[in-house]
Amino acid sequence: MKRLLICLSFVTSLAGFAQTRNGGYAITPVPFTSVKVTDSFWGQRLKASREVTIPLAFSKCKETGRYDNFVKAAHPSKEYKVGGYSFDDTDVYKTIEGASYSMQTFPDKKLEQYIDSVLTLVAAAQEPDGYLYTARTMNPEHPHEWAGTKRWEKEEVLSHELYDLGHMIEGAVAHYQATGKRTFLNIAIKYADCAEKAIGNNPGQVVVVPGHQIAEMALCKLYIITGQKKYLDLAKFFLDKRGYTTIKDAYSQSDKPVLEQNEAVGHAVRAGYMYSGMADVAALTGDTGYIHAIDRIWDNVVTKKLYITGGIGATNSGEAFGANYELPNMSAYCETCAAIANVFWNYRLFLLHGDSKYFDVLERTLYNGLISGVSLDGGTFFYPNPLESVGQHHRQPWFGCACCPSNICRFIPSIPGYVYAVKDNSIYVNLFMSNSAEVKVNGKDVKLVQSTDYPWSGNIRIAVTPKGRQVFALKIRVPGWVQNEVVPSNLYTFADPIRPGYILKVNGKPFSSSLEKGYFSISRQWKKGDEVTIHFDMEPRVVKANAKVEADRGRIAVERGPLVYCAEWPDNNFSVRSVLMNRKPTFAIEQKPDLLCGLTEIKTSTQALNYDENGKLSVRDVTLTMIPYYAWSHRGSGEMTVWLPQSMDATSPKTPPTLAGQARLSASNMTNAISSIRDGLVPKNEGDHSIPYYHWWPKVGTTEWVVYEFKQPQTVSLSTIYWYDDAPWGDCRVPQSWKLYYKDDNSNWQPVANTRSYGLEKGEANTVSFAPVKTTAIKLEVVQQEKNSAGLFEWQVE
Repeated sequence: MKRLLICLSFVTSLAGFAQTRNGGYAITPVPFTSVKVTDSFWGQRLKASREVTIPLAFSKCKETGRYDNFVKAAHPSKEYKVGGYSFDDTDVYKTIEGASYSMQTFPDKKLEQYIDSVLTLVAAAQEPDGYLYTARTMNPEHPHEWAGTKRWEKEEVLSHELYDLGHMIEGAVAHYQATGKRTFLNIAIKYADCAEKAIGNNPGQVVVVPGHQIAEMALCKLYIITGQKKYLDLAKFFLDKRGYTTIKDAYSQSDKPVLEQNEAVGHAVRAGYMYSGMADVAALTGDTGYIHAIDRIWDNVVTKKLYITGGIGATNSGEAFGANYELPNMSAYCETCAAIANVFWNYRLFLLHGDSKYFDVLERTLYNGLISGVSLDGGTFFYPNPLESVGQHHRQPWFGCACCPSNICRFIPSIPGYVYAVKDNSIYVNLFMSNSAEVKVNGKDVKLVQSTDYPWSGNIRIAVTPKGRQVFALKIRVPGWVQNEVVPSNLYTFADPIRPGYILKVNGKPFSSSLEKGYFSISRQWKKGDEVTIHFDMEPRVVKANAKVEADRGRIAVERGPLVYCAEWPDNNFSVRSVLMNRKPTFAIEQKPDLLCGLTEIKTSTQALNYDENGKLSVRDVTLTMIPYYAWSHRGSGEMTVWLPQSMDATSPKTPPTLAGQARLSASNMTNAISSIRDGLVPKNEGDHSIPYYHWWPKVGTTEWVVYEFKQPQTVSLSTIYWYDDAPWGDCRVPQSWKLYYKDDNSNWQPVANTRSYGLEKGEANTVSFAPVKTTAIKLEVVQQEKNSAGLFEWQVE
């Protein structure tokens, strides 16, 4: 117990896999329990997490049967039908983790008792040897279809047994920190021991690596907590064996050994978790090979694969990184979990290297592509976070695969722990938010009180109160955007003549110091009453992407401070996709304290383009209003874009309503995506999946349909379809066949008399002309291939 308490003093409140003790790391985090946020921006987010997100997640775990899975596993039966996902247990663990973080700063006996009741269910489901995986245990004869016939058999593919273990450890450590109770920790230790005995190179053991990484980070934490090196050894085993087992797949970063990797590939969340685990193992073992590898991979991401919002993961095919410079906007995946993983990875790189460039990426991700994943009230969530929409994207209160909501649960309460860090006699100030913090430097107490209206203002005050006179350095990060750098590469650059500056003063007098790794160091003897004031110039800036990013050519983005802005439909009475930005735009800012929890708008004069009914292009002067990207999709569905056209070939002039657009739409499978078939967006070629589409997956070999129903009879003689086909990786193919029907005067469906064959070319216009019919409805009937679904981008009728 004494060893446990000593180790916990290092990791207390170091949120989840986001932060670790300084064991091996050159820099020590200041735990979030030592930082009390008094900030209106982050205070609102923390309150919403505590009062809405965490209670919602617990209620959804109950409502969706996740608790019942543990009850069933405690009383197995071959009668149970195992459904859901094989990793549903982790949503319970992650929610407990987030609640535990919250309780460390806001004690809640009622919540603690509720978690105790949940852990009673969890403990009862654990098998005698420690194995805890309800997807198998509840019905060993007929487990989840992803589980395999025996333990670990499908771990590298679909079972997620070690993913469950990883999240269990993270939640258990947090719960112990919050309550001092070993209930959950003992459960996690038993499961970790079970895995450690079963997996390895010794006779009778199996050689597998996690299909979905996270156990590597968690086992490092368990080693720190318990002092038992076997957990660190298992984490290192998982890394060292990757690329050498039976599964060699870029999707799970197992196409080559980790030390040979130099490009971010595959599933973005798995990748980010693995890179973070590599950093932890490197810090604890001193193995610099891991560091060299993740440094190379980080360089690949920030130079070629990072979204301006800090999001990672370009494609929904595999929820994965795309090719270099493949950064589509409307189809951008940018999973919320991937943004969280990106924060963890960059944070660890900072702890290793002490360079502010990692916090520049972290801050960009945090303020944009991460918190966009949860609504301001904490009650709805994005899974992907696209940079453009025509109304097909909506936050939801939960998902069948609920990894993102439960991940948000455990991340948001940890944010205060990213503000400060310590190394020797230096305090790093990494993030700017109003707070009071208790920090130890060389074993002596220092109180810091930070006051600011960041991210709306670049003015910050830090009151420094040491216990007695102390000599130390206050290292203040000067953000990259203040140094005229969008990201630490040429992937994005500022495209205006502005050269921002900054001023730092101590007790009202300017202080001179050179920047070292992006930090302004104030080294002096500090005494009670000392105050540092900081001013960062904060103006709207124009950003352009590297010309190799095809999706952003001819477009600009607008930023102010750490925030990326977007144009959204509620603020503009014209199509935001139809604008043509001025070559030298000027901007005005306007405070909106009552809009979306308070924000700063940016306005600029521009032009909106429209086609009339005769196809003539018209132009009108308009004022474009922009809001921070994180705040979009709170006022209903409609258009949004981050990248604004500045050249004619990039803009999308507004067109008059089409016949299809005015029709009542119905289909054999009604989903939100159905609206995409008449949004006017068509693919550039057969490989273009960057626009919305509709499909009938998972149905295969069936006959499906879509109907346009008109208010008044219309004469129709032409139909064009763009088929969606995601071969070779996906399950959608062009259909086996298709036909068109119209409704006659007796409301019966009749086939059209077409003069051209029904085309089956993917990504191209498959146009059918037919004898004109006057009708109130036209139907598309699709016969799907025997083993594949069908889908379409667009269905036009004239």
